[in-house]
Amino acid sequence: MKKLSKIFVFSIVLLYVCSCGTKKNTLINRKFHSLTTKYNVLFNGEQAFLKGLKEIEEKHQDNFWRRLPIEPITFNENVIEAPLFKPGVGFDDSEEEEEIKPLSHFDKAEEKAVKAVQKHSMNINGIERNNKIDEAYLLLGKARYYTQRFIPAVEALNYVISNYPKASLIYDTKIWRAKANIRLDNEKLAIETLNLLIELDKNEKSLSDSQRERAHTAMAMAYEKTDTIQKVIKHLTLASKTFKNKEQSARNMFILGQIYAELDRRDSARIVFKKLADTKRASRKYRVRAGIELAKNTDNDSSSVVVLGRLKKLVKNTDNRKFLNALYYQLGVLEVGRNKIDNAVDYFNKSLKAKTNTDYQKTYAYEQLGNIAFNKQKYVLAGTYYDSLLVATPKEFEQEKRIRRIRRKNKGLTTLRKHEETIKVNDSILKLVAMSPDQRKVFFEEYIERIKKEDEEKRQQLLNSQNFGSSFGGGSFIGDISEQGKWYFYNDQTIAFGKAEFERVWGNRPLEDNWRLSEKEGGLIVENELIASEEEEKENPKYVLGTYLDALPKEKEEIIVLKKDRNEALYQLGLIYKEQFKDYELASSKFDRLLNIKSHEQSDLAINYHLYQVYTNADNQEKANKHKKVVLNQYPDSKFAQIIRKPNVKLVEEKKIDEVLNRYKEIYVIYKLNKFDEALVEIDKFEPRVKNSNLIPKLALLKALCIGKVDDKASYKKALEFVSLSYANTDAGKKAEEILKQLIE
Repeated sequence: MKKLSKIFVFSIVLLYVCSCGTKKNTLINRKFHSLTTKYNVLFNGEQAFLKGLKEIEEKHQDNFWRRLPIEPITFNENVIEAPLFKPGVGFDDSEEEEEIKPLSHFDKAEEKAVKAVQKHSMNINGIERNNKIDEAYLLLGKARYYTQRFIPAVEALNYVISNYPKASLIYDTKIWRAKANIRLDNEKLAIETLNLLIELDKNEKSLSDSQRERAHTAMAMAYEKTDTIQKVIKHLTLASKTFKNKEQSARNMFILGQIYAELDRRDSARIVFKKLADTKRASRKYRVRAGIELAKNTDNDSSSVVVLGRLKKLVKNTDNRKFLNALYYQLGVLEVGRNKIDNAVDYFNKSLKAKTNTDYQKTYAYEQLGNIAFNKQKYVLAGTYYDSLLVATPKEFEQEKRIRRIRRKNKGLTTLRKHEETIKVNDSILKLVAMSPDQRKVFFEEYIERIKKEDEEKRQQLLNSQNFGSSFGGGSFIGDISEQGKWYFYNDQTIAFGKAEFERVWGNRPLEDNWRLSEKEGGLIVENELIASEEEEKENPKYVLGTYLDALPKEKEEIIVLKKDRNEALYQLGLIYKEQFKDYELASSKFDRLLNIKSHEQSDLAINYHLYQVYTNADNQEKANKHKKVVLNQYPDSKFAQIIRKPNVKLVEEKKIDEVLNRYKEIYVIYKLNKFDEALVEIDKFEPRVKNSNLIPKLALLKALCIGKVDDKASYKKALEFVSLSYANTDAGKKAEEILKQLIE
């Protein structure tokens, strides 16, 4: 019996050894290598390939604000590395070995495909006897495709097509070769081969529905690169008919709808998006996004109410939580179209607060909120929203036309907010200065009581949230909202707060038994801490009356500077509202207020002229005539008066050189001699005498240049901004604008 067992084992071993050969065309050899290739090497390679594919899908982020790429993958054309399966060690042992990067999933798939060919290929007399080798070459080509090595991928796929023309995967191989050629910018070759493949399908009916889908998808990719948009539409339509590959078919339909929308064929776009939104076989991502795109392409009429209801239904579905940012945004857009601005603002804010969000999506919500505030003449608030937009803008979109337009718009708003803040702060200080000592004391005492109450409420909320977290094991409400709902000890910020609170109450206790006994003086520590806390509150500067009284300006010069800065801010705001925003109501309010201030430094001539223009544009002839008379009667020889008398006649300057022009030249020479302080003094003396409007902007620019030499950068920019805004249409104003741009850069 033992002898028989030995013979059986020996026979099995002998059979195994004989079947390992790749040069004998026997049934046993063919089956052995075929099965080993399929269930060992290729299986592991395909599993690695699928993992790599899943990793790519997870990393790829679609931007639904732009047309999606047909193939959901982002290639980095600057990084192409060939894998090293078995890296060797350098010859010089003294040198440090280079760090070996781990193989990616696609590299592992390629390694397995190569191993299958090397160890299990049965190429006997030019004929391949292992029917799984074509699959190995296809896997090799696909793995190289996803590692961006398209030429080696084409070589591997060409080998299958040349040597295994009757292979079971020949059609798939041809499709993958066409895709690789598209990536190599050989679109024409790809189109020719795919056309031939589809024609063959028409003759022999040999392509499966799945293969036909992939072929038409690849054709659409090729025609997209050649900008033949009608052909792209044709093949995307054909590719999404059978819906075998649910993910890619839904993507093809979505892109088809996007193309129709770009071509302003909104009826066709609505049909495609509605069909996709109602297709249950499509993934939720495309169905929800199709509903949003359907809303975008719906006119603001009775049909928009139906779409609005559809979006609200999507919002109520808890499975759509990760799409709430886009859903709320589109609801806001629809409400803007229906002129329900309050509802729109509410939806845009909800879009920003959505848990799942992207920075690019946020830019659109901030833009809408900024535009709403701007249209309501809430320019400071609008500027805040635009600032948030620019901060949220990802780097790759900074040069987008929309972003550049908002950046230009926000530039004026930034200056406006700075001046508004100056007026607000300086007015508050001047109001306090004008109070009697008793009034100031009462004011600040009430303020201190108010902030004490607010601080106590905040402290209590902090303590309550900490106690809640420690009692129930839930996440503390302190810190990032993303931490809420997690276990207490998963929240680093809550742990830090707990440690600080423990040390505040118990001190730095060693880890030992009975640490909390009274003999450890724990009660004394608590009592001392409470006393220290009360003393700290008493000593806190923000609770001390003297802190505020001492901070108020007392010197006359300081008060004059505050008034001067406020008056200049009023003048600049008047110009901004008049010239940039065409808001004549706000412009007139600033100029009128400045004109009523007796101690302002600005020219009454300029203010009255600007008010004349403002009221003329606002169709208030009565007030316009009032300021017109001031200019004509009090400054009859000024250029402003000449412009009012003859608005359509181009002013001709007198060519004679008078003493005023000579004096300007003298000051300019002083500036060129680097005597900047002296030049500033002379300009201040000379300014009241200047009546020639051509010299006014030049003198203002010269003054700004002198300030730039003797003062800080902020003062220099402030002076240049005054020139660029006040004399925007003159050479001096344009020059000031150029210098400002250089300073910002």
